[in-house]
Amino acid sequence: MVMEASMIVVDNSEWMRNGDYSPTRLVAQNEAVNLIFSSKTQSNPENTVGLMTAAGKGPEVLVTLTTDVGKILSALHAVKAGGKPSFLTSVQIAQLALKHRQNRNQRQRIIVFVASPIDADEKALVKLAKKLKKNNVAVDVINFGEEAENTSRLEAFINNVNNSDNSHLVTIPPGPHLLSDMLISTPIVAGEDGGAGGAGSASNDFEFGIDPSLDPELALALRISLEEEKARQEAEKAKNEGGSSSSNNNENNTQEASSSSMTIDPTAENDEDAELQAALAMSMNDNNMPQDEDEQMEDSNEDEALQRALEMSMQDGNYEDEEMMSAVLGSLPGVDKNDERIQKALEDMDKNKKDEKK
Repeated sequence: MVMEASMIVVDNSEWMRNGDYSPTRLVAQNEAVNLIFSSKTQSNPENTVGLMTAAGKGPEVLVTLTTDVGKILSALHAVKAGGKPSFLTSVQIAQLALKHRQNRNQRQRIIVFVASPIDADEKALVKLAKKLKKNNVAVDVINFGEEAENTSRLEAFINNVNNSDNSHLVTIPPGPHLLSDMLISTPIVAGEDGGAGGAGSASNDFEFGIDPSLDPELALALRISLEEEKARQEAEKAKNEGGSSSSNNNENNTQEASSSSMTIDPTAENDEDAELQAALAMSMNDNNMPQDEDEQMEDSNEDEALQRALEMSMQDGNYEDEEMMSAVLGSLPGVDKNDERIQKALEDMDKNKKDEKK
């Protein structure tokens, strides 16, 4: 868009206390001013916007032409409703402020909010309109609040100041809608080439699906986040492409290592099996050896006890009675008198005794 220097004239009269526009006319107007400032500065970074009031003690310039939204918002916050507006005087002061703009290549535009009855007649308005047209000053008028009374005179004013469709009159009746929302689809916000249809199509093409004029800080944060994400992805892509060859070498080395490990695995498993079997055999031998020794010791003890008993019986000769011998053998610990060896020994003793008697 072309470079513009715009002066916004706000209505701060007593009529701005009315609540027919949510929440009040004054607050709705402040939101609309913020929207217009954002749309102007974002359409061209060299655009500048100023702010002035039309009522109070008299028309007053609050902020000269600037690109700093903070100054505009601070000035709006200090605006109080009171007094009667002067449409003719405020527009003439706005023209003088534009005349002293620093960049002469900027086109001149005055944006006037009218929410109270206009004190001038149609003849005076037409005269001022022709003067503005002669000086190449475009005028946009936002008519709300007292639109029934002001529309006819404002139409005459716009018709005489309009030059190649550079000036516009927007009339917004009261209702549940927001004043700033109704302005989005108008040429005042969408631009001279936008119109209602152009603004509608542009609203569908907003980046991130958010109108930057409504929330410029959010739109800026999203844009910065998107740029950082793109830079991160590009750096990661370049890093991956640069390390593709090394990664291929690493994959080949990994495959070779895996194949070599696969050939070694059977040997390792055989070694493990052999070690396991050896350990198992050793444990079995360890478990068996004490048991065999114990059995041998028990057998030897029994044999020794049996031998001693037999020797005692043979030496004494007092135990000729077989029943007595059986009782003595049964009283010995670990001796079973029914054992085959004991029975055989008794039989041998009887046999020897018989031989001796013969």
